[in-house]
Amino acid sequence: MLMDRMEDSLSAVYSFFDGRLAKRSLGTFMILWMVEYALALGLPYVYLGYWIEGSDKMAYKARFQPLEVLGDDGWTVRQP
Repeated sequence: MLMDRMEDSLSAVYSFFDGRLAKRSLGTFMILWMVEYALALGLPYVYLGYWIEGSDKMAYKARFQPLEVLGDDGWTVRQP
């Protein structure tokens, strides 16, 4: 995973893993690791990076709530 450290957050820039290992939930593991790391650093936010609704490869990101989405009207909370 490539991530940026911002003043108040960690931001996932790019993550990847072997698709044959999808059953290991490595995308979820990376997010949980980032949350743990942000807490250890005292940072209040973790940005999961780019997400495309309907993309099977990115669907795991939507399971983390609250999900804030940047749209034409700014940031909004997306309900599950």
